[in-house]
Amino acid sequence: MKPSAAAEAPSTRAQPEWLRQSATVGFYAVALLFTVVLLRYYATGAGGPTMLAVSMVPVAYILVTFDDIRKGVLYPKLPVLASAGVGAVFIAVAAFAGIYLFFEFEAIRMMRLGRWNESDILAGAALIVLLLEYSRRKYLPLFVFNLALAAYVVYGYAIPGMFGHTGMSWERVVTSMSLETSTGIFERLPQLGLTLIGSFILVLATLQGFGAIDSILKGAQRLAVRSPNLLPQAAVIGSFGVAAVSGSGAANAATTGSVTIPALIRSGLPKVRAAAIETSTSLGGQLMPPLMGIAAFLMADYMGESYFDVVARGFAPAIIYFLGVSFAVYLLASRAPTPWKAPDVERLGFFDWSNLLSYGAAIAGLIYLMGVVRAPAMQSAQQVFFGLITVLTVLLLYRAVRSPVERQPRRLLRPYVGFLDTFSRMTSELTLLLAILGLVTASFTITGVPTAVGQLLIDVASVHIILVVLMAFAFGYVVGMGLPPAPTYIIVAVVIAPFMIRAGLDPWQVHFYAFLIAVFGELSPPTSVTAAVTSRIADASFTRTMFRAVEMCLPLLLLMVALFTWPEIIIDPGVPQLTPSFFVLVATLGLIASLHSIFSQTRPVQMAFKVSLAALSIGLLLHPIMPLAIAIAAAVVALTALGFHRTRSHSRNVATLTH
Repeated sequence: MKPSAAAEAPSTRAQPEWLRQSATVGFYAVALLFTVVLLRYYATGAGGPTMLAVSMVPVAYILVTFDDIRKGVLYPKLPVLASAGVGAVFIAVAAFAGIYLFFEFEAIRMMRLGRWNESDILAGAALIVLLLEYSRRKYLPLFVFNLALAAYVVYGYAIPGMFGHTGMSWERVVTSMSLETSTGIFERLPQLGLTLIGSFILVLATLQGFGAIDSILKGAQRLAVRSPNLLPQAAVIGSFGVAAVSGSGAANAATTGSVTIPALIRSGLPKVRAAAIETSTSLGGQLMPPLMGIAAFLMADYMGESYFDVVARGFAPAIIYFLGVSFAVYLLASRAPTPWKAPDVERLGFFDWSNLLSYGAAIAGLIYLMGVVRAPAMQSAQQVFFGLITVLTVLLLYRAVRSPVERQPRRLLRPYVGFLDTFSRMTSELTLLLAILGLVTASFTITGVPTAVGQLLIDVASVHIILVVLMAFAFGYVVGMGLPPAPTYIIVAVVIAPFMIRAGLDPWQVHFYAFLIAVFGELSPPTSVTAAVTSRIADASFTRTMFRAVEMCLPLLLLMVALFTWPEIIIDPGVPQLTPSFFVLVATLGLIASLHSIFSQTRPVQMAFKVSLAALSIGLLLHPIMPLAIAIAAAVVALTALGFHRTRSHSRNVATLTH
C-alpha cells in the first residue's frame, strides 16, 4: 500500500493520559467485536459476504479512527482535544449510518430497490464522505482520483470524443457507490478483504503476536556472524522469510529493515547500498507465496480461479526474483568489500527454534491444504490458524511452567493482545482501502470507461501486439506512481486486461503482467514508497536509494518480458514450469552478471565480456528455438560462472591488501 507521507509520520505530541487510555479501551473493545464477528463468519458463513461488508465496513472505520486517536495522528495540526473531538463525531456518524444500514439491509435490497428514501441516501452518503476523508488523510492520490472520477460521472457530457457520456445525477453517484451493493463501498472488493484475505491475515497476526517474525530475523542474522559474504544475504533471507507471510513491500521493509539495515551499515556497507539491498528484497513481499499481496487475491477473484491456482503459478517468478536479487547483492558486495564487523546477535533459543518450526509448519500447511487436499483457501487458512495458535499456546504455557517471570498475567496475555491488535488493525485498514477502491470500480462501471479504452487498444493491436503490451505498461506505470499496488492492479485489470485477452493473449499472461506492473509501482520512480521507508531507516538519500534499488530489481522487469517470451512459466503450474523457468533464471543471472561482475581489470576486455554476456542473455530471454536455446544457455552459464569466480577473486585480493 502507498499511504501518504503524512499518514506514515508518527505523532510526537503529548496527549492527556485519560484521552489515550479512553481511545485505547475503545480501540480494543471494537477490535474484539470485529475479530469475534469475523471468526464467527469464517466458521459459519452466516448472513453472506454482502451482509458482512455492510455491517463491518462501518466498524472497520470506527476501529481505525480509534487507533488514530490513541496514537495522536488523526489531525496532527489541530489541538489534541479538537482532533479527538472530530474523531468522536466521525465515530458517531459511522456508528449511526452502519446501524441504520444493518437493520434496513433487506428493505434496501428488496422492498426499496431503485426507490430509496432520503434516510437510505443520507446513510450511504455519510459513509462515502467518511471514506473519502479517510483516503484524503491516508491515500491522497486515491482521494484526488476518486473526486476526478466522480466529477467525470456527473459531467461526462462535457468530455468530447469517445470518452464522453450523457452524465448522471449526484444522487445516482451516491446510490451506485453505496446502496447498490454490487458496486461501491460494499462490493466484492471489501468483501474479499473481510473474508479470504482476512483469513490469511489471521495466520500472519498469530506469527507476529507470538514473536515468530522476530525469530526469523534473528535466524537470518545468525548466518552473518561467521562470514562477511553472508551479511548482505541476511537481508535477503530475512526478507524472504517474512515476505512469505507479509505480502507487502513497504510493510516488509519496515519490519525487516529496522533490523537488517543498521546491521549492514555497522558492518561497513554504505547507507545507500544498505537501503537499496533492503528495498529490493522487501519488494519480494508482493511476489512470494503463499501470501502474494492483496493484488494476488484480487487476481484470483477477477479470473474466477482458486487462490491456490494463483499461488502455484507464483512460486516460479518469486524464486527467479529472489535468486536474481540475491545474486546481485552478492556481486555488489564482492566488488567493493568493506571492513567487516560481525554483528552481535544472540544465539537462537528453544523458543526461537519453536517459532521457526511453527512458521515452517504454517507455510507447509497452507500449501498442503490448498495444493494437495484442494481445500478452499479461506478454509485452509482457518485450519492453519487454529492449529498454529494451539501449538503456540501450548509452548507459551510450557514457558510459564518453567519460568515464574513468564507466569505474570501481562506476559501471558501479551501474544494474544498482539494478535488482536495486528489482525484487527491490518484487516480493517485493508477493508477500508478496498472499499475506497470500490468507488473507483463503480465509476468505471457506470460510465463505460473500459469499453472506450478497449476500443482504443483493439485499434492499437491491429498494428502489433507488442504496442498493446507497451501501452499497458505505460498506463500501469503512470497509475502506479500515485496509487498502491492493489488499485493499480484493479485499474489495469478492469480497463486494459479484458481487451489484451481479446487481442489473443492468455488470461494468465495478462493478469500476471498486470500484477507485476502493480508490484513495480511500489518501486517506480519518483514515488517509491518502499525506497522511502528504507532510506528513512538508513538516513540515506531517497533518490539514490530508489535508483540503486531499480538497478537491483532488474529481475522484476525481466519477468515482465518473460511472461510473453516464455509464457509457460505461469500458464501451466508444476512440472511444465521447470524448463522455461530454468531458461528465464539463467538469462536473468546472466544479465545481472553482465552488469555487476568483474571479468578483467583491462577495460576493453571487461567490456567485451559484459556486452557478449548481455547479448547472449537477452537472446535467451527472447526464447529462441529449443536446440539453440540450450546452446545459448550453456554459454551464458559458462560466462556467468566465470564472472562470479573472478569477482570473488577480486574480493579476496582486495580483502588481503586491506588486512
